[in-house]
Amino acid sequence: MRYDADKAPDPDEWLELDEHARIDLVVAYHRRGNLPVGESAKAHAATHVIVENQVAMGDATVVPATLDRLMREGLDRHDAVHAIGSVLLKIVFDVTTGMCDRDADINSEYGRKLAGLTAASWRTTG
Repeated sequence: MRYDADKAPDPDEWLELDEHARIDLVVAYHRRGNLPVGESAKAHAATHVIVENQVAMGDATVVPATLDRLMREGLDRHDAVHAIGSVLLKIVFDVTTGMCDRDADINSEYGRKLAGLTAASWRTTG
């Protein structure tokens, strides 16, 4: 399998791979395209993998619908993955640094934040 952030991977094929293989595919994609990954290629790839996993799970999460909506709003698929990943990472940061209530339902929070995410808001922050 060869990963391309602008094309959805086959969900079954994607989910059959182990996490390390998925991360390696995403790192290779960014290297092939000489695309920026920030401080850590593996951390960047892991964020892609989490979002792609949620997309591959289908309607079990709001992520596939959010990805589709962001693309209809004008983002390419790769940018839409980054936009969703940024929401996810902000929640992870808030949880790990104690910036949110320990009893908060982070899945509901994730859904609320994704509902408020737009292509326009991503372009101003991303």
